[in-house]
Amino acid sequence: MYLITVEGGDGSGKGEAARILLELAAEYPFPDVHATHEPRRHSELGKLALTSVKFGDKTPLQEAGLFAADRLDHSHTWIRPLLQQGHVVVSDRNIHSSLIYQGIVGKLGVEQVGKMNAAAMIPDLVLWIDCDPDKAMKRIQSGTLRMSSEKQEYFETAEIQRTIRQGFIDLLSGEIKAPSPFDKCCVVGPILNEGGLDELKNKLRKELRSFFNRKPAPLNVVADEVDRYLLRTLVSDVKKQTRLPGAPQDKTAIHIGWLSGRSPAQWMHYAEQKWDPVNAAEHDVPATPHAQSCWSVLGTLSLIVGSSEVPRLHKAFGPHRMVTQRHTQRLIKWLEKNRWIHKQQSHVPFAEAQVFKLRDERLGYGRLALAMWPLRSQLTSWRRSNPNEDWQLALRSIIEPADGRQPNPAVRKSIQFIIKRLEMLSSGHEECPIPSNIEELLAWWETPPPQKRDYSSSIN
Repeated sequence: MYLITVEGGDGSGKGEAARILLELAAEYPFPDVHATHEPRRHSELGKLALTSVKFGDKTPLQEAGLFAADRLDHSHTWIRPLLQQGHVVVSDRNIHSSLIYQGIVGKLGVEQVGKMNAAAMIPDLVLWIDCDPDKAMKRIQSGTLRMSSEKQEYFETAEIQRTIRQGFIDLLSGEIKAPSPFDKCCVVGPILNEGGLDELKNKLRKELRSFFNRKPAPLNVVADEVDRYLLRTLVSDVKKQTRLPGAPQDKTAIHIGWLSGRSPAQWMHYAEQKWDPVNAAEHDVPATPHAQSCWSVLGTLSLIVGSSEVPRLHKAFGPHRMVTQRHTQRLIKWLEKNRWIHKQQSHVPFAEAQVFKLRDERLGYGRLALAMWPLRSQLTSWRRSNPNEDWQLALRSIIEPADGRQPNPAVRKSIQFIIKRLEMLSSGHEECPIPSNIEELLAWWETPPPQKRDYSSSIN
């Protein structure tokens, strides 16, 4: 989902920073974290780019062209497919190195370099690792960063490294404007790397936590598409479970009848009735069940077959529904006390982790949270503005503005996302078609399904 790049002059310690970032990113609920570097040493294009900086026998334009060719191939054949699956890619060098080395040092200009790379992936987070050029050169010459002098590149002189450092300063300060589309990157730095590894790790942990806590929209993929991709595995597991645990044999299958005869609007009202806002506030838990962390926990639990423990639940969130493990533990404890979930005995020998499960009578709200996730912020804003109104009015108020205008593009896009989610989750009602347009979605939200008539009692 996110491309994180590490930039800086030669000898600054980028490789060490990239290794630490891999370790830190693994603590978050991404399916996987991958390391890479540019130019690539295992591709023919990358080898040509490396040769050009080793011998310095190419013009800046030729050099930039080789780097751009390798980067575009790297972006679309390797990086993008991983981002679409919700993974994190940590790259030692990326576009900003080309902007500095060929654009500024090579005097090609950052605009020209930007145009040559415009179709490449855009780094979501750029971490600039800084080091005094003289110290960096000592590291290089001492062999800590070069196994052999044969690998020395023509950039590795103190004079050129000072130019590179100034280039990063100018680019970060805005003195030199980053070209489009790379002006969208979140750039952090300078992160000074002249102390020990523990100090560097603490600095990187702080910046990574700050970035992930903001939950920024990814620059290269659609977050909702990533989330639906990750949810499909859980949905597939649910479809294998044909009936609700402990339910009579005529109970509708768990992946079809999850609304249990209520309309979505009724479920929103039901959840508020079962939520104690005063008690929740006392335990540092959101005062409403419609908060993002609550929807993430309850929604994800609604698709986990069997019981779960916090680490498994946390991993299942994925990057779009990310909640910190500490907050997850606090919320789970409160939900258990307030009968939203119940503890279960672990059948794994010697396992000490507490396992739990969402109660069947709350499952409909959890599944609804996943379905309506794209409009969560609009629904919670509506409730804040209309604390006493019936939830039946909420979706129509959001979709059909009072001034008669069409819903804004973000809302229209969210509606399409909801319909795609329902195609995956089902409508929640037995024999009820999945909404395919706005009017059908409004009817689904507002109208309870017709009650099945019991004809057996009328037979004499």
